[in-house]
Amino acid sequence: MRTTTVTADGDRIRWVELPGQEPSRVYIHGLGATSPASFTEVAVHPLLAGRRSLLIDLLGHGMSDRPTGFDYTLESHADALAKALDSAGVIGAEVIAHSMGGSVAIVLAARHPRLVSRLVLVDANLDPIPRAPGSGGSSGIAAYSEEEFLAGGWAEVRDRVGAHWWSTMRLAGREALHRSATHLIRGTVPTLRELLADLKIPRAYLLPEADGPLPGAADGPLPGGDALARAGVSVVPIPDCGHNIMLDNPQAFVSAAAAALTDHARP
Repeated sequence: MRTTTVTADGDRIRWVELPGQEPSRVYIHGLGATSPASFTEVAVHPLLAGRRSLLIDLLGHGMSDRPTGFDYTLESHADALAKALDSAGVIGAEVIAHSMGGSVAIVLAARHPRLVSRLVLVDANLDPIPRAPGSGGSSGIAAYSEEEFLAGGWAEVRDRVGAHWWSTMRLAGREALHRSATHLIRGTVPTLRELLADLKIPRAYLLPEADGPLPGAADGPLPGGDALARAGVSVVPIPDCGHNIMLDNPQAFVSAAAAALTDHARP
């Protein structure tokens, strides 16, 4: 396991590193998850193996520290991740990122372009999301105030999300989980969708085929799947899977990710 300090208070990000050739690949998990659990199976698949690979845990999650004084905005997550990648000597990485991790990866590429040469986003959040009391995921977590969540809302979320997600969510700091969810549903300015469209690197967006076409933002004329494709984003539906594409259908995920990473086209 590798580790480095990323805040002035000494908080540390940790990752599992697989040796291999450059450029490096960086795998980033979603909300309440951890990259080794999410990505090890696909990272060692013959179609993706052979590159130096960092299966990295964001602050507040998995093996990394869980500071209670950190704000856990998408920008702060991205800046802390940038410090970890700088410490690891990573430049121009191929980034594969799931859900909230995809949102962080977009911000990382926009704020620290030297660190990212390609993006493969896995059903990533692109738009603000309404709070949804009683639901699971970020919208249900953010429906609580932080005080309510810490006082017992976390247990209600635990019971709603089920044993599979809770197996990794329980590793996250409760402040980290709530603040990350809250900032995720708020999104960024410009929006994540706009930031993604404006990036000048190869980008692919993988989504479950059952979800249908990638929509535009619900509250305005922002680019949906067709417009993102015109901006150079390869939008790839994956069959027989839900939100956790790399776990639900690893073979199809690996095939799609490998194709995206070997496509030499530029936007």
